[in-house]
Amino acid sequence: MFLKSLLEITMLICFGAAWPISIYKSWTSRSSRGKSLLFLVVIIVGYLAGIGKCLLDGATHWSVVALYVVNVTMVSIDTLLYFRNEALEKKTAEIR
Repeated sequence: MFLKSLLEITMLICFGAAWPISIYKSWTSRSSRGKSLLFLVVIIVGYLAGIGKCLLDGATHWSVVALYVVNVTMVSIDTLLYFRNEALEKKTAEIR
């Protein structure tokens, strides 16, 4: 069981490593270009399914659930920035 949790933790750390960079780029670029809302939503649904699996499994270590929560939070922040950037782009287009 320990190896199973260790492998899942490794996967979540590897997947989660990219989100801070994505959030930073979304924040500084102030653009939604190159982002896919559908992709972000699919990732959120996947992480929520992972949390559900952990809660139903019962034997899952709490650190696995914590990493899922951290990852879904980061993707949610990036999704909110997507909407902010869409609004900024729309506002800029109206001014021109």
